[in-house]
Amino acid sequence: MKKINSGIVAVGVILLLFASLFISINTWADEEKSGEGQSEVVGTSISLMPVSKVLQLSSNSEYEDTMTVSNDGNEDIDIEVYAAPYSYVYSEEEGVYKLGFSHENNFTQLVRWISFVNSKGEWVATKKYKVPAHGSTDVKYKITTPNNIPAGGQYAVIFAHTLTGVISANGIKTEASPGMVIYGRSTEGEVKMSAEISDMKVGYGANTPTTGEDGATTSSKDVFSASAKVKNSGNVDFSAVGKLKVESIIGFGGYETPADRGRISVIPESELEVSDAWEDTPAFGLYKATWTVTAGDSTETVETVVFVNPLPAIIVVIIVLTIITIWIIMVVRKRKERSSRLAV
Repeated sequence: MKKINSGIVAVGVILLLFASLFISINTWADEEKSGEGQSEVVGTSISLMPVSKVLQLSSNSEYEDTMTVSNDGNEDIDIEVYAAPYSYVYSEEEGVYKLGFSHENNFTQLVRWISFVNSKGEWVATKKYKVPAHGSTDVKYKITTPNNIPAGGQYAVIFAHTLTGVISANGIKTEASPGMVIYGRSTEGEVKMSAEISDMKVGYGANTPTTGEDGATTSSKDVFSASAKVKNSGNVDFSAVGKLKVESIIGFGGYETPADRGRISVIPESELEVSDAWEDTPAFGLYKATWTVTAGDSTETVETVVFVNPLPAIIVVIIVLTIITIWIIMVVRKRKERSSRLAV
């Protein structure tokens, strides 16, 4: 009985040492990754309010409104406001749609209808302002539509580009160009909302860095992640969101996309990626995942079972089976020896 207990204790000690070593290696790797790409960037402190605007547009009409430019810095800032197309262009090199502000199409005619009032009361295409330190400036703009406007959506962005740059610590002049996106919807003609959801993926592995609509880039590391592509083949924008739910079968914890997760806007002639990731994915385990993507009036769901980082588990199983096999062989051999002695 004592020999059996000693064998069990030996197995437990070996497994404990292996687990400690594995956790230490992963912790070291995460610390190495977390230190990459960290740098302090000095720039102008300027912001807009609101950051987006939704308008109903009719032919031969005028719409006047105001956006506020705020300066939280310690020095006055000179800015220039102007309108630019808000659209996505497919990048052959990267294989994705990228946001650009120079590509015009049938859905960006809005940029030609925007003007700003100058000191003489004239409406012009660009206008310069001075924003005082710790103060703000109101920018008045007008949208004048022609006699006939296309059906569906019209999209543009009003930029507030800084003309007074800030010199950073390394001597580089930094500038800023925050923008307010205008989502215009025509009240005339047929509205066609068409969302196509494809390439639904759920799994464990490298979370490839992706750039969202706001320009933010996600990190790259081994995590439990899900993604899908959402294409707008209609003539009006719609919102899209993904919900990931991970339930533990064998392992620790679980995950669910936060209820307040923001939606992304998908405008016509673009295809964007919707994604989510469980950043605190455990070292290994077996999990059931449900990935649901809703875009416009369309919804797609996939369910799968995922083995997170199976290599450590496989190694543990091999070690345990090896120890058990050796222990069984030793026990059988001793019994045979005992039987042989009793037979004599």
